[in-house]
Amino acid sequence: VESEARVVDTLLVYTISSSNYTGGAHGMYSINCHNYSIAGGYELALSDLFDAARQEALIGLIRNKLYEQFGVTGDEGLVAQGFFPEYISTTENFEVTEDGITFYYNPYDIGCYALGGVEVHITREEMQGSETFLNVFVFFLIFAGIILDKMGVRFTAILSGAVMLVGATINWYAVTDAFQGSGLQTWFTNNLNYIPGFDELGISPFYRGMPASAKFAAIGFMIFGCGVEMAGITVSRGIVKWFKGREMALAMGSEMALARLGVATCMIFSPVFAKLGGVIDVSRSVAFGVVLLLIALIMFIVYFFMDRKLDAQTGEAEEKDDPFKISDLGTILSSSGFWLVALLCVLYYSAIFPFQKYAVNMLQCNLVFNEVPSDSFWATNTVTVLQYCIMLVVAGASFASNFMKKAGMKYGLLTVAGVLLAVFCYMGYMRQSAETVFAVFPLLAVGITPILGNYVDHKGKAASMLMVGSMLLVLCHLTFAFVLPEFRDNAIGGIIVAYLTILVLGASFSLVPASLWPSVPKLVDAKIIGSAYALIFWVQNIGLWLFPLLIGKVLDKTNTQLVADLKNGVITPEEAAVSYDYTAPLVMLACLGIAALVLGFILKIVDKKKGLGLEEPNIKA
Repeated sequence: VESEARVVDTLLVYTISSSNYTGGAHGMYSINCHNYSIAGGYELALSDLFDAARQEALIGLIRNKLYEQFGVTGDEGLVAQGFFPEYISTTENFEVTEDGITFYYNPYDIGCYALGGVEVHITREEMQGSETFLNVFVFFLIFAGIILDKMGVRFTAILSGAVMLVGATINWYAVTDAFQGSGLQTWFTNNLNYIPGFDELGISPFYRGMPASAKFAAIGFMIFGCGVEMAGITVSRGIVKWFKGREMALAMGSEMALARLGVATCMIFSPVFAKLGGVIDVSRSVAFGVVLLLIALIMFIVYFFMDRKLDAQTGEAEEKDDPFKISDLGTILSSSGFWLVALLCVLYYSAIFPFQKYAVNMLQCNLVFNEVPSDSFWATNTVTVLQYCIMLVVAGASFASNFMKKAGMKYGLLTVAGVLLAVFCYMGYMRQSAETVFAVFPLLAVGITPILGNYVDHKGKAASMLMVGSMLLVLCHLTFAFVLPEFRDNAIGGIIVAYLTILVLGASFSLVPASLWPSVPKLVDAKIIGSAYALIFWVQNIGLWLFPLLIGKVLDKTNTQLVADLKNGVITPEEAAVSYDYTAPLVMLACLGIAALVLGFILKIVDKKKGLGLEEPNIKA
C-alpha cells in the first residue's frame, strides 16, 4: 500500500494505491482518491462540485475523452478495447487537480481486467459558456456596439485587439506553474463561489469547489470573448466603411471564409504544440495563441494608420458634426427592416448551429459505418493533414476565381475546387465515421461564400437569396428527417444522400454572410451601424443559447422508451447512441426555416414598399 497527500488550493487530496494477491489467475490493484476541505474538515463528494445537470454533461465528456485516448470513434471501438460502455459514468473515485479533475476507474469498473486502470482527466479547457457570459448576460456586446459607434473603427479595433490579448494572457497564466501558490490563487479560492441569481438560473460560469486556476481561466475566457465579439462587429463596420458601394459582400464573405479556415487551423495544430518535446503541456498551445493575438494587435495598429490615410484621401472622418448618441438606439429598435433581419438571423443560425451539435449522432443513427483497421492508411493522421491541405486549396481556388477576367481561368479554378471537394468527400467516406462525413459542411461554406458575395455585389437580390437559403434549409432538414432514414440499410445510397444534403446545407449556410450581413448598412444610418450589428449578434446569441436546450428536450420527449430502457439498463449506451429518432427535432428545425422563409417574404415586401435597396447590387453601374 502506498499513499500520497498534497494540497490543491483549499483541498487536501489523498491518494491510496494498493495491490494484493489472494490466489487465482491474477492479483488485484486499485487507486482510491479522497478530497477533503481543509477549512470545513469534510470529504467532498462529486455533488459538492457539480449539480445534476453538470454531472450528466460530464458523462458525455468522459466518453468522448475515452474515444480520444484509445483512438476510436464510438462505443463499438471501446468494446473492442475491452470496455463495458454501459458502465461508463462519473465516479466518486476522483481527485481535484490544479487545472481540473481526474476520474480513476480501477480494473472491472468500466472494463475487463486486461484493460487495467483507466484515468480520465478533464481540464478547465473543457469548460463551456464562460466566454459568452459577459456578452449575453451582462450586455457587454451591446456596450461594445455603443463604444464602436461613439469612438469609431480605429479606436475600437485596437481596443478589441488589446482586450483579446489580455484575456488570452490571463488564460495562459492560469495554466502555468507560476499561478500555483500566488496571491491570485488565494483570492480566487476564497471568492466567486456563488453568484446570486445566475447560479439559480444555471448560467453561472463558476461553481462551488471550482479550482482557483479554473476560475481565473474562466475570467480570461470572458475577457477574451468580449474582445472577440467587439472585433467581430468592428471588422464588419470597417468592411462597410472601406467597401460600401464596391465589393462589400465579397469582402464580408471572404472575411468569414478566412475566419473558418483560422478555426480549422487552430483545431488541427494546437495539439501539436501541446505535445512538443514528448511532454504534454497545454500552456504551450495557449502561449502560441497569445503570440498570434499579439500579431493581430500589431495588424490592428497598422490598420489604424491605413484607415487614417483613407480618411485623409476621401476628406471624411469617423466623427463629424452629428456624432452617435445613446438615443440613436431607439432609431434602430424602431426600424421594421432591422427587426426582420435580426429575426431572420436568429432563425437561420438557430436552425444551423444547434444542428451541428447533433448532426454527427444523427448520421450515426441513420448510416452504416465499419471500423477501419488500425494499421490502415485511412486510420492515420496523414489523412487529416491531407484533408486540411485540400481545404486550403479549395478555399484559395474558389476565392481566386472571383478575380479572373477570362472565363477559361475562372471556370478552370472552380473545376479544380469541385474535383478536390469530391476527393475530400471520398477521403471522409473511407475514414468510415460520421465526424469525417459531416466535416465537408464548413468546407463548402469556405469555398462558395466569397462567390455568393461577389454575385450580390454585382447582381443584387440579397432578399431573394435569403429566401432561397431558407427554402434550402427546410429541404435539407426534411431530407434528414424523412429521406435519409429510408437508406439506413443501404450503405452507399445513404452516404450519397447524406453528402448531397450536407453540401446543399453548406450552400444555404453561405447565403447568410454573403447576403444578410451586407444588408444591414442599407437599413440603418452609417453612424449607428456598430450598434446595429451588436444588437443582432446579441439577439442571435440568446437564440443559440435557448434552441440547443429545446432540441435536447424534444429529443428526450420523442424517444421516451429509449431513454427509459437506457436508464433501466435494458439497452447499452452504444445501442442507444445509434437508435435515436431525430424526426421531431429535425422537423422543428425545418419549421424555423419556414418561419425564416415567411420573414424573408415579408422583408422583400417591406424592401419594395420602403425602397431599402436590398435587391439592388452594392456596385452601382
